[in-house]
Amino acid sequence: MRDPLSVVTDAFTSFLFGKVETTRLPVRTSTGQAQAVYLPTAAPGLGDSGVIIGREVYSGKGYIYDPFQLYGQQLPAPHWLVLGESGNGKSALEKTYVLRQLRFRDRQVVVLDAQGEDGVGEWNLVAQELGITPIRLDPMAALDHGIRLNPLDPSITTTGQLALLRTIIEVAMGHGLDERAGFALKVAHAYVNESVVERQPVLSDIVERLRHPEPESAEAMNVAIDDVRAWGLDVALVLDRLVDGDLRGMFDGPTTVGIDLDAPLIVFDLSHIDRNSIAMPILMAIVGVWLEHTWIRPDRKKRIFLVEEAWHIINSPFVAQLFQRLLKFGRRLGLSFVAVVHHLSDVVDGAAAKEAAAILKMASTRTIYAQKADEARATGRVLGLPRWAVEIIPTLTPGIAVWDVNGNVQVVKHLVTETERPLVFTDRAMTESSADLTDDALRAAEREAEERAAAFVEQHVGDSESTVA
Repeated sequence: MRDPLSVVTDAFTSFLFGKVETTRLPVRTSTGQAQAVYLPTAAPGLGDSGVIIGREVYSGKGYIYDPFQLYGQQLPAPHWLVLGESGNGKSALEKTYVLRQLRFRDRQVVVLDAQGEDGVGEWNLVAQELGITPIRLDPMAALDHGIRLNPLDPSITTTGQLALLRTIIEVAMGHGLDERAGFALKVAHAYVNESVVERQPVLSDIVERLRHPEPESAEAMNVAIDDVRAWGLDVALVLDRLVDGDLRGMFDGPTTVGIDLDAPLIVFDLSHIDRNSIAMPILMAIVGVWLEHTWIRPDRKKRIFLVEEAWHIINSPFVAQLFQRLLKFGRRLGLSFVAVVHHLSDVVDGAAAKEAAAILKMASTRTIYAQKADEARATGRVLGLPRWAVEIIPTLTPGIAVWDVNGNVQVVKHLVTETERPLVFTDRAMTESSADLTDDALRAAEREAEERAAAFVEQHVGDSESTVA
């Protein structure tokens, strides 16, 4: 029962001012609106163990990533795909990532450096800073006692040698070997491995045996010796290119002694090879198989294998098959494969679409820098990105990328320290274009780009569950 004094007071107040009641409307909201209001709760981070990449654009939180820490619980595979147009920061990301990973004592990195300027690879400055001499594979230098990698190196298993020889030939010919040519190669390889015992077998031994097969091989197949010679003729002509042609010197001798496979960073400088020739996928196949049998060991080290211009690998069905095995094998031994590609259309529309899809499926981490709208849509369809992420990709500015870590999608601003900056920004065009900007203007431009990206994410975050059809 109400207090009599309160009743009298209310009656007097109502008599003087009238009775006024305020009605509070109910609060209704959706999950999309709640995510927009409480952005930090929209998507959890990746933890606090690993290397710092930068910060999330919409929440400002630090973004930390490490495939070795995430593997198993948040990542089904430790492999990583980096996509984007030139000049948007892919190179800076790769180099800072490697430098920061090498702060851990149990990390080791191999880089296939297929780009460069001024006669050296793009990773030359980083290698110099760490006291590393890049392994330069150059046909001209090889003729003058340069670096050699032997596809028949005894450290590679017999099966691995034969698979590598087939890949070299199939890449050069543009099609698979038929049964007869494959038989001729198999017989020549077996004979060389059995007969050459006092030194490393080399490619010229295989070429010689293909041109002059043993009578026993013909008798075993109940065919004429001339037929066996004819079967292996095309194979011999292809291998002859590595022995006495434009690729002479790099693969036709024993492996160079003294390559330090225990160094924290190993850089293969491929910048002197024409990136548009068949020499590049052949070279990557040989280096990849050689590393598989000599570098990857069952120890406690965590290894990163980073490949620039990786479309040479993914877009060739023969080379892709070799690397598929390497990726599956490497997961058990602590290997993270990083493939750097400009356009996804470079690899999914070619002859190796099936093999490319298999490798892309193993890449549980995908980082996408700015692309044109049609390319972004195609990338979104292949990778299954959320619609809002696909729509923001064409608007990204240099240094900002969409990160998809096994379905955890964030927009991340990559941060570079002043110490790292002179080592990682080696593109003169980018450097000169920003040289006239003052520090204040540069920071203002970065803030504006981040604000635009954050506004876009906030506007479209309600669509985060939908994917591109």
